[in-house]
Order: sequence, then structure tokens, then C-alpha cells
Amino acid sequence: MALDGAFLHCIRDELLPLTGSRIDKIYQPSRDELVLSFRGKGGAVRVLFSVSADAARVHITETSPENPAKPPMFCMLLRKHISGGKLEAIEQDGLERILRFRIRANNELGDSVVLTLVCEIMGRFSNVILVNEHGRIIDSLRRVDEEISRVRLVLPAMEYAAPPREQRICLTDTDDDAVRRAAADCPAMPLAKALIRLFEGISPVVAREWEFYTGHGAAVSLPLDEAQMQRLLFMIHRTQEALADPKKRIFMTLRTKEGLLKDFSFLRISQYGALMISAEYPSACGTLDAFYAQRDRESRLRQRANDLFRFLANTSERIAKRVAVQKHELLECDSMEEDRRRGDLISANLYRISRGDSAVTVEDFYQEDAPSVTIPLDVRLTPAQNAQAYYKKYRKACTAKKMLTGLIENGEQEVQYIDSVFDALTRAECESDIAQLRLELTEQGYLRENKKAGKPLKPMQPLHFVSSDGFDIYVGRNNLQNDRLTLKFAEKTDIWLHTQLVHGAHVILVTNGRTPPDRTVEEAAMLAAYYSKGRDSAQVKVDYCPAKFVKKPAGARPGMVIYTNYQTAFLTPDAALAERLRAD
Repeated sequence: MALDGAFLHCIRDELLPLTGSRIDKIYQPSRDELVLSFRGKGGAVRVLFSVSADAARVHITETSPENPAKPPMFCMLLRKHISGGKLEAIEQDGLERILRFRIRANNELGDSVVLTLVCEIMGRFSNVILVNEHGRIIDSLRRVDEEISRVRLVLPAMEYAAPPREQRICLTDTDDDAVRRAAADCPAMPLAKALIRLFEGISPVVAREWEFYTGHGAAVSLPLDEAQMQRLLFMIHRTQEALADPKKRIFMTLRTKEGLLKDFSFLRISQYGALMISAEYPSACGTLDAFYAQRDRESRLRQRANDLFRFLANTSERIAKRVAVQKHELLECDSMEEDRRRGDLISANLYRISRGDSAVTVEDFYQEDAPSVTIPLDVRLTPAQNAQAYYKKYRKACTAKKMLTGLIENGEQEVQYIDSVFDALTRAECESDIAQLRLELTEQGYLRENKKAGKPLKPMQPLHFVSSDGFDIYVGRNNLQNDRLTLKFAEKTDIWLHTQLVHGAHVILVTNGRTPPDRTVEEAAMLAAYYSKGRDSAQVKVDYCPAKFVKKPAGARPGMVIYTNYQTAFLTPDAALAERLRAD
């Protein structure tokens, strides 16, 4: 997941139309980000510069990040030097990950000068540097002194020097003979690793794609035979054509079946097969904007949900420990019958016991051979009081057993409920989903009510899907919505679906009185499997039945129902199909 020089070349092509426009506004939303607004004949266009170690990039953005009330020092410096300046050129040296924005502006004396805003995309060493007309650094987003690096300093008033450039093949200026010579001189190693070493401006995903095609999907190492070399050259030519002709670029993102964003590219990526889900975009800037916006949104969601995850985990652990203690106490109650027997035996042999005796040996008439048993006694009590003491223990154990049985059952149901909320939290798609889960936990008494919460949350709509045959399918986002969907929304003839013995969403297949095709039922069952705790399993059991056979027991927790007259299907969760069926 790196912005390589080739992709940056595509970004530069899309930024070139901004040449001739003026810098209208300058913002610094965070320590690692800058936003420059260029205004031209087509209106204002925002360009985002990021030097974040794991998200270094530059591209046109449609987002409007929130800005601090007081602009940082570097932001004010840029406003002083280049605000109102005219963008004259955007340069890239070969496929180096460096863009130079040449800006004509007026200095403090009113003279027209050309300043250079250098954007270096180099992972944790990324930077944005403002250079004056004499090639000296005015300032940078990140200052680099001797404590950070002894190789290359980036400080005001110093002469700007580009990072050392390695001698590698540039895709935009090479031929087949140069590639063959470089491959022949390279020591034996895996092809993808060698390609990164030999070529300038290609990322690991591009190198692996070249190797994937060269080896027909198998791993390949240097040296190559002639057939392999021909296939490698074909991929290099295709990449060169994509860099030369924007119409031949295919911008796409890749994410795992679990929804985690993995990579992006300007080529069609085939190396992952069915392991990854791809999405295509019309432009390089649009690809980066969508990729990082979604990734940042997911990161914020994880941060917002972290405290809730910890709370649910701690609550589940605490309840489980309590239930374990209660089960241990219940086992101890099994001795209550023995206490009753001892009371009966003492009562039947009162004449044989004297006050002060510490034990008595009597015949146990409860057993067939009436063997002799010794019963401990309390020397402080009379024989009759000793009998009553054993009866009291018996009655206490009976009461405890009855109460513990109910407490254990309630505790196990509580653990199941907390686990269902935890599962819903793992599937939260937006901050509203998390807020709804907090509200549910507050209503159930697990969280304190926030009196400063403001207006009550508006109930969210369930996820909406449309089957291949045109039937509407709805999926609940949380337990409260599952109840509304199943008990309020669904008609008697609609089909209700849920994973068997696994926490998951309630799914309603709207039939409108018709009999849905088998394909539609399978798709609805797949959605029930996908939006469940078993989404990563190879096969999931899904029960389904008409909604009229689903009931909610009195006093049951949100999302808990019982159902009858059901059938069971075995489905494999499919993220790509779920995405294709989604209607909103």
C-alpha cells in the first residue's frame, strides 16, 4: 500500500490542468496535512498534501477537512509567500516520488519570483518543502536536524538538495535491450524482489503482478528463460502504454473479504484471484481520495469503538466469572439430601444420644443393608437441636439451588446478549451504528445515561439489498433493529432468516405474498451468513422460516427470539455478492 512513482505520474497528469490557476486558500487541518485551494476558470479545486508515514500522498480531494481555529506556523508561512500565487508548472524527475510545484508569486518587495513547493513522498521521510528562487529552503512541514538524520538536513536557509537518486531503470525511458541487460546482471533472487531493485517508481503490488503474469501464477526467480522474459517484457510494455496513455489506465482498489483495504493500483490486478474484492474508479485522484477517506473513516470507527469493545469484553468476562462461581456453589448444594438423611437418622435415634456427644454411630435405614454410619454432632446443641441444624442446612440448600439455577440461566443469557452486541459492533459501518449500540446498552442498564447527549438519536434504517430476481431483502444493524425488523416490519408471509447457533443479524426477505425463487432464498441466506459472527467461515448454517413462526418470549432481551417450522441451508459468506446486491 505505497504511492509509487508510476502512480504519482498519473496524479501529475491529472494535476496539470491546474496550471495557470491561482492559489486561493491554504489550510493545515493537522500536523501532517496541507490543503491548497486552486482557483481557475473551472472553479476551485482542493489539493491535499499528506506526509503521514502510512498515508503519504498528494491528490485532488473532494473532502472538506475540519481546520483548527488557529493556523499552525507553516500554514501561515505558506499564506505569506504563495497565497495568490500562480501555478506555472508541475514537474516530476522520471518516476521519482517527488513533485515540484512551480509557483509565481510576489515577494515582500513586490518583485515577481518563482518559488517551488516540493512534495516528497517517501514513507516516514515524506515532507513538503518551500524553496525560494535561489534554491534555498524557506521552511518545511517537517524540519530534519542532525538528531533525526545526519545524511540529509532540511532546515530553513539551507540549500535544498533532492534525496539521493538510485541508478535504476525508468519505465518511461527504456527499451527491451536495457531490461535484458539489467536482468542478466542481477543476481539470482525472486523476480518481484529483483524488479523493485531494478526499476524506478514501481510498487511491490506492480512487481508482484508482473511476476504473476511472467510465471502464469507461479513464483519465478532470476534468471529467466526466453518464454518468461517475453511475458515479462509484455507486462512492461503494457505498463508503459498505461503511463503514456491515460485511457489505458485502470484505477482500482483492493480489499479483503473482511472489508479491510489492502492496496490500490493504476493497472488491473489479478494476482489475488478471488481472495480480494476490487473496485474501479475513473481517476487516480478519485482512487486515492476514496481509498484513504474510507481507511481513515474505518480508523476513526475503530478508535471510537475501542472503549466499547473493552467495556463489552470486561462485562462478558465479569459475568462469566460470576456464573462459574454460581455453578460451583450449585455443585455444593448436591449434598443437601445427605443433610436431610442425617437429620432423619438423628431424630430416629434421639434416645441414644446425650448432650455433649461429638458424634453418634447409627444404622442407616436408607440403605438396603442398613450399614452403620457416624454422624458429626455439635457438642453445644441438644440432640433435637442437632437434628434441626441438619434440616436447616437442607432447607437452605434447597432454596440456594432454586435461586442459583435461575441466576445461572440469566447469567448465561446475559453473556449471550453481550456477545451479540459485540458481534454487532464488529459489523458497525458508521458512527451512527456505534451510537445506536451505546443507546441500546444504556436502555438495558449497562451504561449510564449521558444527560449531555443532546437530541435523541434518529433510528437508522436497516441495510437494504435487492436479490437477483428483484426481491427486497433487509438486514438488521443491531439487536433493537432486529426486533423492529422481525416483529414490526415483517409480514406473516415474509421469510425470516438467521444463522444457527451463531450470533448475527435478523434478515427479512420481503415476498409480498409471492413464492421467491430458490436463488433469491440462497442470496438472502448468504446475507444472513455474511452479517454474522461466522462471516469468515467456509460454511455457515442458516435457518429460515415464514416470519409468522418467529416469536419473542416475554421478558427476553433485545434480539432474542424463538422460532419453529424452519428449514436449514448451508451457505458460504460472499463479500463480493453482498456488495453487488446492496441497494443503498
